[in-house]
Amino acid sequence: MEKAHKLEMNSPGGRDPVLGRAGEHAGSEGKDHKCDCAEAYREIDRVIQAHKGEKDSLIEVLHYVQERLGYIPKDVQVRIAQTLGVSLTEVYGVVSFYNAFSEKPKGKHVISCCQGTACYVRGAPDVLARLEKELGIKAGDTTEDGLFSLEVVRCLGACGLAPVITVGAETHGRMTPDKVPVILEKVKRGGGEIEKVAGS
Repeated sequence: MEKAHKLEMNSPGGRDPVLGRAGEHAGSEGKDHKCDCAEAYREIDRVIQAHKGEKDSLIEVLHYVQERLGYIPKDVQVRIAQTLGVSLTEVYGVVSFYNAFSEKPKGKHVISCCQGTACYVRGAPDVLARLEKELGIKAGDTTEDGLFSLEVVRCLGACGLAPVITVGAETHGRMTPDKVPVILEKVKRGGGEIEKVAGS
C-alpha cells in the first residue's frame, strides 16, 4: 500500500495532515486536477461524515469524490472505509471495478478505446497499440503534460461502427491506426471538443 496519510481533515492551524500545506495534495502525483485541494478535502470530509455508518452509501460517496477531485486517492478510500464501516478491500473493489471511478488523476481529454468483441475482431488492438505509441503511455495512464488519459473499455454501445474510440464526448467509429495521429492533432490544436474525423 502507498504511504498512508492520517485523515484528520479538520485540523486547526490551517495545516491538513492529508494535504500538507493548505491547498497542496500530497497524493496528486504531480498532476493537475479539478479542485482547490484544501477546500475540496473539507467538503469531502463533510460528505463522508454525513454518511457515517451507512454502508449502502458507498457508491454515492465515491461518486461525489470522483466528481470533486477527478479521481479517488487511496487516502480518501481509507477514510471512506473507516467512516462508513466497510472494509478497505470492498472500497478498492468498487473503485477498480467501475469505469466511472479512477485512482489516478485523469487528463483533460479522456480517450476510451473499446476492446469488446465486435471492435476486437475488426482491429481494435492495433488502434490501441497506435494510441499507446503516439501518446507514449499505456492504457490506464495519463500523459506527463496532463492532456490525455487512455483507458480500455469493453463496450461503448456503438458496435455497428466498430472499432470505436471516444475522446471525451466525441465518438469516432470505423477507426484505423492511421486515424489516431490525426485525431490527436485536432485535439491538441483545438484544446477542447473536436470535430469528428471525416469517415469516422
